[in-house]
Amino acid sequence: MTDLSSPRPRLMTRQFALVWALTFVTFFAAFQLFPTVPLRLRELGASLAESGRFMSLFTAGSALGALFTGPLGDRVGHRRLVIVSAMLYAAFLAAYALMPSRWGFYILAVPHGIVWSGLLTATMASLAHVLPEDRRADGLSLYGLASPGGVIVGPLLGLWIQQHWGFAPIGWYLAVLFLLLAALGTTLPEDHPHGRAEGFQWPLATVFAPSFVLFCVALGYGALGTYTAQEALSLGMPLPSAFLSFMAVGMVIMRLAMLRRGFGKRPIRKLPAMLLGAFAGLVLLAVLPGGTGRHVVSALLYGAGYSMLHTLINAKLLESVDPKRRGAAFGTLLFAFDAGIGLGSFTLGWTIGHYGYRTGWALGALAMIVALPLALRLSRD
Repeated sequence: MTDLSSPRPRLMTRQFALVWALTFVTFFAAFQLFPTVPLRLRELGASLAESGRFMSLFTAGSALGALFTGPLGDRVGHRRLVIVSAMLYAAFLAAYALMPSRWGFYILAVPHGIVWSGLLTATMASLAHVLPEDRRADGLSLYGLASPGGVIVGPLLGLWIQQHWGFAPIGWYLAVLFLLLAALGTTLPEDHPHGRAEGFQWPLATVFAPSFVLFCVALGYGALGTYTAQEALSLGMPLPSAFLSFMAVGMVIMRLAMLRRGFGKRPIRKLPAMLLGAFAGLVLLAVLPGGTGRHVVSALLYGAGYSMLHTLINAKLLESVDPKRRGAAFGTLLFAFDAGIGLGSFTLGWTIGHYGYRTGWALGALAMIVALPLALRLSRD
């Protein structure tokens, strides 16, 4: 019989705080890079449509790499993979700072994306070692504040530096930041012995349905990091990072609300509602008049719904996937998500370049609603 008087396990342990900090720094740095590289490419002669090519190639590398880096982390250890990936990431950033041609960015984008996938899958798998089993949904929601926290301030700082001093200082100082991240990774807890797989294996069938949902969501998400800032600059908006920053604010607000309210016994039941919230945000971005106000309102709604999609799906996988194959499972999710980002950045970028920003946002919303029937099915499973 359960002792009702026993206290609930603590979430905010030193190890949890370390994984949280790693994720915050990763997204803080990445979201300085994602909106500023397209602007650098424009300076080097790229067209509006072509400026999304870097993101397409980067996420293609991340998507394909995740199928291998996920199982690799299970085999060699997630802490080791975090350290090596962060060091390689720093090398790519330093190379971008020196790059005189836009073609160099395209050549480096794919291997850089592979390294990014290793960093993300290893960090997520490390999280499984530090969360109490009966508080995983709460823990994932609290952990989920790390990425939007980085997204709130990252684009603001990156775009400010780019506008005042150019792109090169961003690459240099972020390279140093990722070297510090690698040093921080050495203090991660040792991998649990049963977290090591025998070798590379095909993705689990149970991951396919959640992966398709994230793929459809990512088709619209893929163009946001590349093109919302460019739309803002074309409209003369005083805050070019408005959409990305307020998207992160919406994510934080929703996560705090869910931490207060709780997830219940079956968190996955909330998946369709969150999907519809993110869909509504993209629709508003496509149809509302104006500039800054449209970006702020649509971003808050989109971020509130989008933020919980990953949390709900990750909680589902932590409950259902063999601990020996968690890295592979998260790698499959990352493959689907980044494949969607790459394809969305390419196709929506072409659409935006030929038919305008609003048509691109509408197409992203349409892609997202395709996943609703499967999200409903997962919520009842």
